[in-house]
Amino acid sequence: MRLSGRLSAAIEILEDFDKRRVPLKTAIADWARCARYAGAKDRAWISGLCLDVLRKRMRIAVAMRNAAMLNDEPRALAIGALRFVWNMSIEEIAEAAGEMPHGPGELTEVETQALKSKPLVPMFELPSSVKIDGQNLDVYFVIFCNHIAGDFPEWLTPQIERVFGDDAARTMSSFAERADIDLRINTLKTEPEKALAALKKVKGEALPLLTTSARIAAPDSAERAPAVTVIPAFNKGWVEVQDVSSQIAAAAAGAVKGVQVLDFCAGGGGKTLALAALMENTGQLYAYDSDARRLKPLYHRAKRAGVRNLQVINPATDQDALENLKEKMDVVFIDAPCTGVGTWRRHPDTKWRLTPQQLERRIAEQDAVLREAAVYVKPGGRLVWATCSFLMEENEDRLETFLDAHPDFAMTPALDEIAASGLLTDEGRIALAPCVTPEGALRITPDRLRGDGFFIATLKRTG
Repeated sequence: MRLSGRLSAAIEILEDFDKRRVPLKTAIADWARCARYAGAKDRAWISGLCLDVLRKRMRIAVAMRNAAMLNDEPRALAIGALRFVWNMSIEEIAEAAGEMPHGPGELTEVETQALKSKPLVPMFELPSSVKIDGQNLDVYFVIFCNHIAGDFPEWLTPQIERVFGDDAARTMSSFAERADIDLRINTLKTEPEKALAALKKVKGEALPLLTTSARIAAPDSAERAPAVTVIPAFNKGWVEVQDVSSQIAAAAAGAVKGVQVLDFCAGGGGKTLALAALMENTGQLYAYDSDARRLKPLYHRAKRAGVRNLQVINPATDQDALENLKEKMDVVFIDAPCTGVGTWRRHPDTKWRLTPQQLERRIAEQDAVLREAAVYVKPGGRLVWATCSFLMEENEDRLETFLDAHPDFAMTPALDEIAASGLLTDEGRIALAPCVTPEGALRITPDRLRGDGFFIATLKRTG
């Protein structure tokens, strides 16, 4: 496809996304079914542009000024992303837009002038034409709003400012950047040195926060990410794709070799596999999820990873098995359901689809999960709470409510538990120190670790 056709396709997909409010990948897949002519590079380019538009939608809209207020807003946003995010020249954009029959149409004067404005910065100068003595004069004024500078929905401003205060805009702008590809080295199958040697083919390097972490730097927006899942090291079970913040959360289980561990919201099993590696296939690991469908990938993944101490508990058939675990677990790990606001770098479409009602539903689900999971912790055992959310409403507030009703549980320093896992490096401990909350939990953000937003808390049952 020519640049003109790619640009038109991106605009079409963004229009569909705005109209139907479906996941972006659904809008892209629906477009692709009617565009069989599009190759892999075309799809990567189009997807990359759509994702970058949604990552920096607010700042692009401000930069495009009046152009973004027209009926064809996705057009203005796509054109603005090419200029301000991808650094494409105005001449190249104009040529692609005006090329017929595939382009979206020639640039308007408003769009051309907007493309000549300053690059995206936290504070914006917005020109406004006013009449003085019968003459039109451009008057510039500065606007600073956290939801614009931080690229997030305006309705979330109170919740985000509650967490980050004066740093809200700076911190949230880090969630508008592209994410790296993080990998966890599976020590059940190989040694870190051997895995790192194999990862050189995809430009993977050691990430010196955990002894088993590696990273592939994010590619340019228009380029495809390396196909990690097709390399021999992945298919041999040597590595798993897992964000470093998620790896740190799993390490919060602490010293778990030879003990009884329950992953209560196991889902597809990413943290289950990390826990198995920590346990070195000793003790007994149980994986449970209230939705049996989410557990389906775990069976294959566990086999590939060489996990031998895992029992998957199906909610449809194994309720008795779950009942028998009450007050017997040394560690209960809760990867709790949440809004997923911490994953906005990877899934920027979700921040524009999130609603206050969805947040309220997640809060109710979290309270229920905490109550249900706590009964499996034995006296003296530990509970790990992890969410890919930085919101206090989904973390501190939920734990405070739980602790008020369960005085036999108490918070413990999460960083100490992570260190007890044996995976945390000296550099990692230094990097995580600023993430420690007053209660001893961890709140990780991309501006600190270039990882997903995560909250991790550890509790002990005194009993």
